[in-house]
Amino acid sequence: MKAVRLHEYHRQPVVEQVPEPRATGPFDVVVKIGGAGVCRTDLHIIEQQWAEKSGVRLPYTIGHENAGWVHEIGPGVSTVEVGDTVILHPTPTCGLCHACRAGDDMHCENSAFPGIDCDGGMAEYLLTSARACIKLDRGTEPADVAALADAGITAYHAVRKAVPLLYPGTVCVVNGAGGLGHIGIQSLRALTATTVVVVDRNPEALKLAEQLGADETVLADGAQVEAVLDLTAGHGAEVVLDFVAEQGAQQDAFAMTRRGGSHFVIGYGGNLDIPAIDLISTERTVVGNLVGTYNDLVELMVLAQAGRVTLHTRKYPLDAALDALADLDAGRVRGRAILTP
Repeated sequence: MKAVRLHEYHRQPVVEQVPEPRATGPFDVVVKIGGAGVCRTDLHIIEQQWAEKSGVRLPYTIGHENAGWVHEIGPGVSTVEVGDTVILHPTPTCGLCHACRAGDDMHCENSAFPGIDCDGGMAEYLLTSARACIKLDRGTEPADVAALADAGITAYHAVRKAVPLLYPGTVCVVNGAGGLGHIGIQSLRALTATTVVVVDRNPEALKLAEQLGADETVLADGAQVEAVLDLTAGHGAEVVLDFVAEQGAQQDAFAMTRRGGSHFVIGYGGNLDIPAIDLISTERTVVGNLVGTYNDLVELMVLAQAGRVTLHTRKYPLDAALDALADLDAGRVRGRAILTP
């Protein structure tokens, strides 16, 4: 089968032939990929940012946002059948550790993360686990929902955590309206009555944000912090969801957060430099956010299949994977790039 393989850090991956995976374990599931999302994390993987954390050996297949059709199952699988349309939670988990028992399965002590620490889904087939599979309506097109498997639940998970803070009359700033941010806007609209202010440096992204329900949009032209403070009577927002967190956006996000407010860090790539006195004197909270749980993905798919959360996508054939990565890196993708093997 064809797969997008990384052979060396700081060099582009290659599309090459590799053996098809097989279901050899009792709960193994092989999925024929219908859509694989292209994520900034894939760029960070190429830049070697995940090398020490993942411990992966090169070469391997990237791609951690996957949906498709069940192709083969192990003898112990009873939750899906061959032919089922599925979206895959990105971290197949054990179900037995404390984190899994507590419903925090993204912190599973024994999880794998296809596309980061083992072969992923930018390929024609992917080996995963029955525990990762969520059955979808048969009419669902995998390429239309694949990026919800990571970008979607990452954004949804952060919003879900912020819901108790976002009662009517509050303001939430969405910092970055790209692949994650545009899902965050829709999740906020679906789950809260907060006023949504969207900040982005791209006017086209702000137009999309308006279409998705943003109450206010702010162009990140160097005066974005002042603009947000003006919109909030000088106080800042109760919650800032930072979907960028690099190139200075992370410092802006903290500055946009009001006294006693919460700065949710969702994107990554930069460092957050905050004097301790600024934390204690204002009682602002910085909250880290990982990918969401299996249940987060189940909930998000309910919203998606009801049409309340939709992905704006640009689709590429698998052979054009390098074009998709280049377009993402250059900021030419509105919403999410999807490979369609």
